[in-house]
This record gives sequence, C-alpha cells and structure tokens, in this order.
Amino acid sequence: MSTTMNVNGKAVTARSEPDTPLLWVIRDELGLSGTKFGCGAALCGACTVHVNGQPVRSCQTPVASVAGKRVATVESLSKNNSHPLQKAWIKHDVPQCGYCQSGQLMSAAALLTKNKNPSDADIDAAMSGNICRCGAYPRIKAAIKDAAATMRKTV
Repeated sequence: MSTTMNVNGKAVTARSEPDTPLLWVIRDELGLSGTKFGCGAALCGACTVHVNGQPVRSCQTPVASVAGKRVATVESLSKNNSHPLQKAWIKHDVPQCGYCQSGQLMSAAALLTKNKNPSDADIDAAMSGNICRCGAYPRIKAAIKDAAATMRKTV
C-alpha cells in the first residue's frame, strides 16, 4: 500500500500500511526526526504537525487520512532557526530538556498563522494540548508574544 502526500513542500509517497500513525511515517520512513513521540495517545502534543494548516497529533493520525494533503513538520519552519518563533525560543531560553519543543513550536505556529496579536487567553487556548514537563510555560508564552510582535512588524 502507498500514500502520497506533500511533506514540507515536497511530494512523497509513503509505503507504510494505511493505519500506520503519521508520526512513524514521518520519523522512520521519511527520516524527519524533529517530531517526537510522547504519549502515543494524542494527549501531550509532542507529536504535533500541521495537516493542511491545522495542528494535529501525528501519533493518532493514520497515514491514509493525509493522502493528497499538505503535512508540515517542525523542520518546515526553517533550516537555520530563522523563523520568528525559533528566534524567540532561543532569545527566551525556552527549552530545558527540549523534548516537547517541536510540538510546542508547531502549535504556536498554527496560532500565529491565524492570529498575529494573540491575548494571553488565546495563547493558553492554543497551547493547552501541549504538555511541558519542565514547566517552561511562562517562557513559552513570552516567546510566542515576542514572535507575534516580530511577525506583525514584517507584514
């Protein structure tokens, strides 16, 4: 069986079974290791990617469900940490262990695509499905606000 999709701007064909979680196709078949396995139950957000611009938990998304769709992983933000979110993450020293950060970044990117001036409540709502065991939430929120301000200046 094969599933064709667009991953980070490139057409790819996955050879995995249709019910294989998208996470394993991304990591094992496509070799993109930025997206992480956390809980396997779509509860922690570490595996967040975008499908047609919407954040989804790739650990519970069957690869067949993304046939013909656009999938964006954390690698799609930039190759050199030049995305405003990545710059803000570095500036605010967000990661401690770093494990949840790809999912955090992808949830934040989805928010800022829709809302260039999010309130605290908007950020809390958008990020509520992402768990950070290190408790870096205040730095995550500050980085999102900083990135949003930068993105508003460049529009």
